[in-house]
Amino acid sequence: MTTLRLRGGRVFDPANGIDGEVRDIAVRDGRIAALDPREPVDQEIDAAGCILMAGGVDLHSHIGGGKMNLARLLMPEDHRRGISPVPLPDNALELASCGLCTPGTLATGYRYAEMGYTSVFEPAMVASNARQAHMEMGDIPIVDHGAYVMLGNDELFLRLLSAKADPQRLRDYVGWVVHATKALGVKVVNPAGISAFKFNQRRLDVDEAHTHWQVTPRQVVGALSRAVAELGLAHPLHIHASNLGVAGNIDSTLATMAALEGLPGHLTHVQFHSYGTEGPKKFSSAALQLAEAVNAHPNVSIDVGQILFGQTVTASADTMRQHANAHLASPRKWIGADIECDAGCGVVPFRYREESYVNALQWSIGLELFLLVRDPWRIVLTTDHPNGAPFTSYPHLIRLLMDKGFRDEQLAKLHPDVAAQSALREIRRELSLYEIAIMTRAAPARLLGLRDRGQLGIGAAADVAVYREQGDPEAMFSRPAWVLKDGVPVVRDGRVVATPTGATHFAQPSFDPGIERVIESHTDRPLGLHKRHAVIGRDELCRCCNGGRLLPSECFARSV
Repeated sequence: MTTLRLRGGRVFDPANGIDGEVRDIAVRDGRIAALDPREPVDQEIDAAGCILMAGGVDLHSHIGGGKMNLARLLMPEDHRRGISPVPLPDNALELASCGLCTPGTLATGYRYAEMGYTSVFEPAMVASNARQAHMEMGDIPIVDHGAYVMLGNDELFLRLLSAKADPQRLRDYVGWVVHATKALGVKVVNPAGISAFKFNQRRLDVDEAHTHWQVTPRQVVGALSRAVAELGLAHPLHIHASNLGVAGNIDSTLATMAALEGLPGHLTHVQFHSYGTEGPKKFSSAALQLAEAVNAHPNVSIDVGQILFGQTVTASADTMRQHANAHLASPRKWIGADIECDAGCGVVPFRYREESYVNALQWSIGLELFLLVRDPWRIVLTTDHPNGAPFTSYPHLIRLLMDKGFRDEQLAKLHPDVAAQSALREIRRELSLYEIAIMTRAAPARLLGLRDRGQLGIGAAADVAVYREQGDPEAMFSRPAWVLKDGVPVVRDGRVVATPTGATHFAQPSFDPGIERVIESHTDRPLGLHKRHAVIGRDELCRCCNGGRLLPSECFARSV
């Protein structure tokens, strides 16, 4: 038995209603424990003058899978310093790994831990590529991980939906895919749009029919959200809506929300889906419209996908939209690919510029959304790494949300039309540490059904971040004094001191095994991955994930 006490820190633990109280946090064998203050412990850490929060939980960050390797191959300059290689780490515990917008797997784990994050989730795992995605995530040290499998553009799902299959059959198919790929949730990207692009459709709005399957994105969202709810998956359907990045796409975003018909849904990177067509440039903020819709629909949660200025690379399964944006690539190169006839992939490098009207407005729209949605439990802090910005920019984003004066300074540097007209100028809200703890810890953990993460209650996993309190939130959140992972110190003074293997979260839905006959008849054709090779067993998952612990989530099937 090992024990540890963090003494006298100011605790922000929204899941348990603790808002800045000075108290001790005790740990026994990797779990938060109730120890008598006089009880001796193996290690005591003086946390006076520090802020204590649960370890950060990032529910949408592209950290593994084929498209990230393509992005790394496309951006070798991100892994060099000019013409010279990046120097090797000066920390003997760190193996060589680098990159900012396309970091290697090892650097991904080190940099997340150095900010106080302890769990990260890949939002776009292709079913036929699930093994590779799990192996890549297993290579990421320190942080726990999991993934959402993509559905809604795969041929069998569209065929069943087109044939008006019984909803129970669709549910069983979704359950089988989650089981086979060891996913934690289900994501749909540009519903039916990736498939439509392969039939040379260049756009597909919510109520337009797929030229071949004659199904609409509304039908896809409705069928998948119902299946996810009936299977009892903790995380609602994760939705990358239609018309990403298109002026006027607020209409399709609101239509997608309506397609849920009251069922739970999580709309992701909504900054890219909140655009109007007003003004001389026919490109305007629709953040207020979306925020009002989210405020009025308690079944909907969102993450923002904030953009921040500088070089990054956009990597998405939305081949239709990435093809349309390829001419904007900076540097001027891109990759478009099909993946096993199962999904798509587009990788486009991009530099967000302060002097660009569109980019400046995108920056403003994201911040407006953060500050206009009233319930912090339904909005999660993300940059859609690396699409809006690298995840390492989170401390800067937190300062923008907490400091109105700093926000105004940055706004004044932008394109003059945006600086003069942005609604952000009139928004006076500054987020508190309590609200930041909700958006970065408690809310994403709750939305993913991780009952013992994102909080510091008795029995919770002892994933704890300790920050030295200071006036500059960016500096504070950039360099924690301590980070504990399952009760073990992994970072001290912003420097990695241990590199344990992270655990894998996945769901265990129940389904009618009779669906396997349908799947087998489909995969007998020489396309994609055959059913007999598709299922990842637990032993194999453990090997894929570098021997890390497996953390299955129970599902509670229900009628809809």
